[in-house]
Amino acid sequence: MAATTERRGSLARVQQASRAYWSSEPRAGSWSNIRSASADLPVAPIAGAAPRRSLGASSGQDKYDGEKRASDEEFGVGDIHEGEEKYHRLGWKKLTVCLIVEAIALGSLSIPGAFAVLGMAPGVILSIGLGLVAIYTSYVVGQVKMRHPHVAHYADAVQLIWGKFGYELAGAMFAVFLILITGSHVLTGTIAWIRIVDDTAICALAWGIISAIILFIVALPPTFAEFAILGYIDFISIIIAILITIIATGVEAHSAPGGLSAVDWSVWPPPTTTFYQAFLATTNIIFAYSFAVCQYSFMAEMHTPRDYVKSIWALGLIEMFIYTVTGALVYAFVGSAVKSPALLSAGPVVSRIAFGKPPTTHTLRSRREAR
Repeated sequence: MAATTERRGSLARVQQASRAYWSSEPRAGSWSNIRSASADLPVAPIAGAAPRRSLGASSGQDKYDGEKRASDEEFGVGDIHEGEEKYHRLGWKKLTVCLIVEAIALGSLSIPGAFAVLGMAPGVILSIGLGLVAIYTSYVVGQVKMRHPHVAHYADAVQLIWGKFGYELAGAMFAVFLILITGSHVLTGTIAWIRIVDDTAICALAWGIISAIILFIVALPPTFAEFAILGYIDFISIIIAILITIIATGVEAHSAPGGLSAVDWSVWPPPTTTFYQAFLATTNIIFAYSFAVCQYSFMAEMHTPRDYVKSIWALGLIEMFIYTVTGALVYAFVGSAVKSPALLSAGPVVSRIAFGKPPTTHTLRSRREAR
């Protein structure tokens, strides 16, 4: 009877520590609290097994402690807890980097093309408005994770509402979405390789396969905390590429006949814009703000999950600034001739530099001949 009461008390302490991990108390969100509480759980004896003896035990409690330690060592209980801690080292700053890698690399390159279809004013309004909507929806996603810690992805979240059918439906949709977003990255890599190598003898499919292999390799880090290290490199690279594109297009527009006033950009959608084109451009902006796609998985590795609010606000404001400035400036410098990805709008020489390779002598000669 006493052992049962003690075990119930230990379980209550574990549950309390787990709830505290997801609470808002500053010192509660620590896996060490859960581990220390779990360490008090008595290990049930295996049926038919001979009881272990604690050498030198001077009391019944010492004997119990010795048996518990031996059982922990045999079944690796301590190692399991240490392994769990490895997957809970993600802070809100690294989470912001992970979310940036997820969304901003592709989004910033497609925004200028959306501005060219929608016009300057609708483009700015949608970039800011959809950014605020994305922050709110990401906040709601985080609240679901806080109240239901077992939710690992959108299929689990939909299962809370629609049951098994919702789980299967959302799981299939989520898988298709991840395949398509990976395909977008592969396509961007293919365009980059074609632009860098400038060899028409190599099939574009080969560059697509190479891009897919590279994506697979960089996705191998087992934890998001380790993956965030690559995120810093990715973020710096895309910012440099955006700056190169903006500066190059601005210089070209200023040096062209008529200067900036000759660029054919418009405040409102051009008369030739169809509903289909406007709808597609709007979805490109929505896609650029899809940073909550893997938020459940990211939050599962946070050591202080309640800090996710800092991440979504930081990311949302950064994205709104980058998308609005990039879309408006590149569209104002290039006009209706803007390309997607936007790096191609800077011309063959600068686009090669933006993609990461200096221009060749052949490219420079071709550019001079074109002039």
